[in-house]
Amino acid sequence: MVRGKVEIKRIENTTNRQVTFCKRRNGLLKKAYELSVLCDAEVALVVFSTRGRLYEYCNGSMKSIIERYKKAHTDTAVTTETPNDHFYQQEAGKLRQQIQMLQNANRNLMGDSLTSLSPKELKTLESRLERGLTRLRSKKQEMYLTEIEYMQKREAELQRENIYLRAKIAESENAEQMSVVVGAHVQDLKLEEMQNFGLQAVYYDPQMNTALQGGASTYYAHSDQTALQLGVTRGNQQY
Repeated sequence: MVRGKVEIKRIENTTNRQVTFCKRRNGLLKKAYELSVLCDAEVALVVFSTRGRLYEYCNGSMKSIIERYKKAHTDTAVTTETPNDHFYQQEAGKLRQQIQMLQNANRNLMGDSLTSLSPKELKTLESRLERGLTRLRSKKQEMYLTEIEYMQKREAELQRENIYLRAKIAESENAEQMSVVVGAHVQDLKLEEMQNFGLQAVYYDPQMNTALQGGASTYYAHSDQTALQLGVTRGNQQY
C-alpha cells in the first residue's frame, strides 16, 4: 500500500504536533547516528522543543565540533568576500573623510579651530564669509522692500477707506442740517399762513400774567417762557 504524501505545514492540533515531534526527533537522531557510523563523519545535532527542552547527539565532543564550525564559518566568510565589498569600503572611507572636512569647515565658519589654518586658508575663509554676508544683506534688503511695498499698499487702502467714511459722515451731517432748515421753513410758512387769514398766535407769560400777541418774531423774543398757551382771537374775543 502506497503512503500518501504528507503536506508540510504547521500542525494545529497540540497533541498531534507533540506526537509528530517525538517520532521525527527520534528518526532524526537515528539518521545522525547512522551517518556518523556509515560515513565516519563528525556529526553534532541540537534540537529544542517548543517547551525549550534540549535534545542533542554528537559522536565526539560537542564543544570541539562547535569551535571547528565557528572557525570554518569565519574562513568561509573571508573567502567569499566579493570585489564589491572592497569598493563599498573605499566609498565609505571617502564619505567619512568628506564628512570630517565639512565638519571642520563648519567649525571654521563659526570661528573655531582657526589656529591650524594657514594665512592662505584664512584669506579664503574671509572671502567666503564676505560673500555669505553679501548674499545675506541682499536677501534681507529684498525682504524689507517687500514689506515696505506691502505697507504702502495697506496705507493707500486705509486712506481710501478714510475718505469714504468722511464722505459718509459729511453726507449724514448735510442731511441733518437740511432737515432742520426744512422744518424751520415749514414752521415759518404755517405762521405766515395764519397771519394771512387774520389769525394770531397768543403766548401766555405766567411771570407777567399777560398774553402776548404776535407772530414768529414775538415767539423767538420770549424764548425763556415756561408755559405756552395758544389761542385764536378774532377781534377782542379769545377762543
